[in-house]
Amino acid sequence: QVQLVESGGRLVQAGGSLKLSCAVSGRTFSTYSMGWFRQAPGKERKLVAAISRRSSNTYYVDSVKGRFTISRDNAKDTVYLQMNSLKPEDTGVYFCAAGATALGAIWYRDFEYDYWGQGTQVTVFS
Repeated sequence: QVQLVESGGRLVQAGGSLKLSCAVSGRTFSTYSMGWFRQAPGKERKLVAAISRRSSNTYYVDSVKGRFTISRDNAKDTVYLQMNSLKPEDTGVYFCAAGATALGAIWYRDFEYDYWGQGTQVTVFS
């Protein structure tokens, strides 16, 4: 059984930075494409960033481009989301997800991911 545990979410002032981490256990981490999703209050869960198995490809939703960076350390079985210049609209529960893929591939839709973490709350106040 694959387990994903997110950490790093907290209350932060607009303009600040946070780094989220997601530790994965139970299977070979490097066989999974990883994604970070955000669910804002009253809204659907949406993909924010994704990274392929060996970090060759990344994806960012337009609203976070230039501010967020997704990365992974396959030696530590961990994926990260560095969030800079945070805005109130970045507020939400952030989930990491793992999906088995071919090398270089990224999943873009939530049903394509096989495993999910429990989420970590990020609240950005102005």
